[in-house]
Amino acid sequence: MSFRKQFSLFSAVAGLFLLTSTASAAQQGQVLEHRERVAPQNRMLNERLEKLLPQLMESAQLDMWLVINREYAEDPVYFSLVPQPTFAARRTTMLIFNRLDDGTVEKLSVNTYPFGDPYQSYWSGGDLNEQWQALAKLIQEKDPQTIGINQSEHWPEADGLTKGLYDRLVAVLPETYQNRLQPAENLTVRWLETRTDSELSVLSTAVSLARGVIAEAFSAKAITPNATTTEDVAWFIRQRFEELGLDAWFMPYVTFQREGNDCTSDMPFCSVGKGVIKRGDVLHTDVGICYLKMCTDTQEMGYVLKVDEDSAPAGLKNALATGNQWQDLLTNEFISGRTGNEILAATMHASQQAGIDSSTYTHPIGFFGHAPGPTIGMWDNQGPTDVTGDWLLYPNTAYAIEGNIKQTVPEWGDQTVQIMLEQTAYFDGRRVIYAASRQTEWHLIR
Repeated sequence: MSFRKQFSLFSAVAGLFLLTSTASAAQQGQVLEHRERVAPQNRMLNERLEKLLPQLMESAQLDMWLVINREYAEDPVYFSLVPQPTFAARRTTMLIFNRLDDGTVEKLSVNTYPFGDPYQSYWSGGDLNEQWQALAKLIQEKDPQTIGINQSEHWPEADGLTKGLYDRLVAVLPETYQNRLQPAENLTVRWLETRTDSELSVLSTAVSLARGVIAEAFSAKAITPNATTTEDVAWFIRQRFEELGLDAWFMPYVTFQREGNDCTSDMPFCSVGKGVIKRGDVLHTDVGICYLKMCTDTQEMGYVLKVDEDSAPAGLKNALATGNQWQDLLTNEFISGRTGNEILAATMHASQQAGIDSSTYTHPIGFFGHAPGPTIGMWDNQGPTDVTGDWLLYPNTAYAIEGNIKQTVPEWGDQTVQIMLEQTAYFDGRRVIYAASRQTEWHLIR
């Protein structure tokens, strides 16, 4: 059995098993080899295309959806729609989703290299002009009244149709069909933000993998006080992901807060220290990985014990508990149909009532680390966010519950410490469920 399969973490087929903040590499688990990832990814894709897409197209009132892109300029939504292994939109690739009278959706392709299942090839060949004529012929045969194309002013994930491809599309269509083209941003955002049960299981696994690596990094396995640097720990995390075959969607980073360093109310982030890690430091890390197409975003806190300590100071324990309280205040405001801006305002009010100095900047997550959906605050804007903040909260969506609190620590002479937390969670329409639990205790480095 390979090292990846022996990696002692969460099972890749597990569902909502909860991994505690003290998780270690002692639990039996499995990370699938790349070849073994193809079948489950394609099963999830087929499930989405068969069950989810018809509902979303009906809700968006679109009869046809066109996803047209070229190699090296792929539409952001493209890889969520094609079977694995797919690495590019070969030459020019055209996906056509046509809603039938019975509510089902035809999945068609017009491209040089047919995909096979789940797509039916309407045309294949090597002549680009013939390809565009074939697309025009298909559209006229199906005669859709509304045709969605990926153009959007505000959602980059829904703006994948390039100017050149749009001009070519308009040029081959009769005027009658040109007038039926409309932005498909509502469909695209809903497609990208909605999670199926199978994806939720994968998300749980991916988060537990990320949290397990953090637990390793914030331990004596990776840190020797007064010798190891924050950069060393960041690269330890990156290397562990590499060894496991897990894609990092950004470079992990590690910083510290230290007694005697300023942390004031006007500082957005207090954990900015870099360099050699010392005893008594408060550590912070931010990591993000993707596994079986599901991405995670995780921030956790660690404490480097002094030689005469067996646990973190009470003031730090209380601060982490306040961070968990802020998380509860935020997730309690998740109510279907509310906008991201409304959730933010309600959370800020509840936090103020509880006497918590907090900042909320929570975002959707899934096929992308920063995915489309309702924006719930931004670190540099604790007020309403236009457009994305006005998007409604829907059931079956996932979020990085992200933000921070500031609280004084008596053991540090009442110096303020910032607790920055981020845990991936799922909203089922009634409540928020953490994908692999959340940090409630300090990672301790001896």
